[in-house]
Amino acid sequence: MATSLEIVWAIVLFVVCAAAWALNLIALPGNWIAVVAVALYAWLGPAEGRVAIGWPVAAAAFGFAAVGEALEFLAAALGAQRAGASRRTTLYALVGSMVGAVLGAVFGLPIPVVGPIIAALLFGALGAMGGALYAEWTDGRSWQESWPVAHAAFWGRLLGTAGKIAAGLLVILLVLLALVF
Repeated sequence: MATSLEIVWAIVLFVVCAAAWALNLIALPGNWIAVVAVALYAWLGPAEGRVAIGWPVAAAAFGFAAVGEALEFLAAALGAQRAGASRRTTLYALVGSMVGAVLGAVFGLPIPVVGPIIAALLFGALGAMGGALYAEWTDGRSWQESWPVAHAAFWGRLLGTAGKIAAGLLVILLVLLALVF
């Protein structure tokens, strides 16, 4: 039987993982923060009992986070590369996506609970598109040359973040199942 303190620590772990997951929306490494929290819990938490989490769970969380990171990187890099983005354009798209995601999360959409999440995703993608357009235009490219790169930056950011968020949800689900069963 788990003690009250062990139950509190299990709840704290779940809350930390959920909060870390939300950081993915604004282009921060939320999945990795969750993995660190799970590893610390596996190391310092209860070794036996109802709310114990072992190293296999931490390893699985690491695997999910790695897959999410790969999805995000591949979606963004392949989309931009196919459209002919330079390194400078990729950097501007990254900065634009972070600014857009933060603005979207802060201002949100007038939809309870999911509004800020949708806005962070959408504004992050729009920020990536804006950053790519700006970089391309300041390099002297025309609208016709800039638009495919900006379009690729938008979809790369949107799809990459969606993959990373899905992987983060798997980490949260894994932690929940490990704590409950």
